[in-house]
Amino acid sequence: MIRTILTTFALVFLAELGDKTQLAVLAMASRSSPWAVFVGAGAALLVSTLLAVVLGCTLPRFLPTSSTKILHYIAGSLFVIVGAWTIWKA
Repeated sequence: MIRTILTTFALVFLAELGDKTQLAVLAMASRSSPWAVFVGAGAALLVSTLLAVVLGCTLPRFLPTSSTKILHYIAGSLFVIVGAWTIWKA
């Protein structure tokens, strides 16, 4: 379990570094109460993560295993496409 926690933390932490959400939070904190921005951004991340976990636990119950594999391939492909697009635009 601790391995899953650490892997998830590392994945989300690295994925969020320097993304547009972090830059928006940085800009908001420079103009507003840092604690209010921290609480708002933290709550938003918790809610969006909760939604992802609920969907991740619920979808496999209603979809056959083959469909879940297809979803994994689609998600992986989208990450590769977005990564390539990001490199292309850099």
